[in-house]
Amino acid sequence: MLKNLLMLCALVCLSWSASASDEAPFSGDISASTLLADYNKFSQEYERFTATSDELELIQKLAGKDILVLFGTWCHDSQREVPRLLKLLEKSKVAVNSLQLIAVGYNKKDPAGVAPAHELKYTATMIVMQEGKELSRVVEKPKNSLVIDLTNFDEE
Repeated sequence: MLKNLLMLCALVCLSWSASASDEAPFSGDISASTLLADYNKFSQEYERFTATSDELELIQKLAGKDILVLFGTWCHDSQREVPRLLKLLEKSKVAVNSLQLIAVGYNKKDPAGVAPAHELKYTATMIVMQEGKELSRVVEKPKNSLVIDLTNFDEE
């Protein structure tokens, strides 16, 4: 009897984990407010992160630029870096031209094909552009700091 009960529990657990892993993560365009409201790890990092006054000053270089963020809701690098970017943008009140958040699936693709068009290899990838020209790109995690790496471009 105990053996049958253990076998039944094992089958139920296996079936549950198989169905949970079949569920694909969200992919597509998402707003910052929806991301923070619907994904707890993103909102926790957003609340935890504190920007320095130097970072808030330096990020002003993004004024008038377009920012494309390709990330996975399932990705630990994304869960760390994307909320930090959102907090920096909000606290600095920098007037970027546009901010586009595109979530990708495990296959690093999105329904509109934005990720492959920008040669996404790793998440999170943050791209700063002006008039369609790429100025800087941060992949997975910054080499120096998020602000320094995002603003490491020459303004013409």
